[in-house]
Amino acid sequence: MRNRGFTLLELLIAVVIVGVLAAIALPSYQNQIHKTRRSDAKSALVGAAGQMERYFTERGTYATATLGSGGVYPSSTQNGYYTLSFANLGATSYKLKATPAGAQVGDTCGALTYDDQGNKGITGTAPMDQCW
Repeated sequence: MRNRGFTLLELLIAVVIVGVLAAIALPSYQNQIHKTRRSDAKSALVGAAGQMERYFTERGTYATATLGSGGVYPSSTQNGYYTLSFANLGATSYKLKATPAGAQVGDTCGALTYDDQGNKGITGTAPMDQCW
């Protein structure tokens, strides 16, 4: 009577197939996660820009605006994947910057920027159209 089961060779083939599938799928999955989390930064930048315009309307300057507790907008995004800061802040202009934090640090887009003229930018190596 012959025993039924897997041979070592069959098991190794199955492990190799699973390994190859994982090697292909994991980077794609991680890229999709980074892309999804970027929406957190985009919405925060646009929301903060709206608050900056309101601040300017009320006070006639951007120069005294702050982020964080007591500021015009929180200093981190809703889900905490980005921290917000001012890259440039003057009396009549500003540039907001969303810097990746925590699990988002490996994103190839780097920091996302948005200024008072509605110009969008990135500091990373990815193509601009893939980031915004």
